[in-house]
Amino acid sequence: MNRPSWAPPEVDIEKPSIARVYDYWVGGTHNFPADVAVAKSIADKNPLLPRTLRSNRAFLRRAVKELTDLGIDQFLDIGSGIPTEGNVHEVALENNPDSRVLYVDIDPVAVAHGKAILADNRQAASLLGDLREPGDIFAAQETEDLIDFSRPVALILAAVLHFISDADDPKAMLRQFTDKLAPGSYVVISHAGMEKKPAPEDVPASASQTYQENVSEVYWRDLGEVTALFEGLELIEPGVVPVPVWRIGPEGDPEGFGAEAHALAGVAKKVWCAARPR
Repeated sequence: MNRPSWAPPEVDIEKPSIARVYDYWVGGTHNFPADVAVAKSIADKNPLLPRTLRSNRAFLRRAVKELTDLGIDQFLDIGSGIPTEGNVHEVALENNPDSRVLYVDIDPVAVAHGKAILADNRQAASLLGDLREPGDIFAAQETEDLIDFSRPVALILAAVLHFISDADDPKAMLRQFTDKLAPGSYVVISHAGMEKKPAPEDVPASASQTYQENVSEVYWRDLGEVTALFEGLELIEPGVVPVPVWRIGPEGDPEGFGAEAHALAGVAKKVWCAARPR
């Protein structure tokens, strides 16, 4: 098999990667036959999953477009996956050529592909990092090169906080990031969930089983719990809603979910400045 330029030599392109499987599901081209085979096998058992992820990606594009219209030109995308077609840097740069984007992911394969894809892009970069270790992300050279925390930043946590258990306190984890943000910054969150959490017997029809087998356990949260993640921030309209409903664009809802989507999303503004100990 010919190896394209975006596939680093250290990456095994004949071994399936969940990051490339995701890329296939959302319509990307950075995947290989081994990934496609796994993607199709999973989708046969769980057809809602790729549809949900495509709805989530469409929400993310709308949110980035909205934030560039509001003057945001810095984006920190944590849990980004492979930064392929229609991702944050493309939308942001199309709307503001001065935008800067830092992608962060815990998956070395996703980051290796990201570094190769963005090698010639001086306004975007891919960083290996863990949501649970914000200090390491802040201290990274890539962060210092691209993100100025004295100015407003859009913090993106799309489809990642549902891998954090209640015991690990996702609200406290998120606060470590929002404390770093300047007033006028925004936080973008999408999360596996519905108005009411599905009953345990319904969970296998969701993303949970697939991700537990391939990445990590998914912790479903209901509307109130996802809304609580934005505590201390000012939600913008329409608040926390199913992903296809959030400021739905002229393309409508191609996946046909409407309010029945198994994912929730919202965008909020930081309008306060946290007091720091003397």
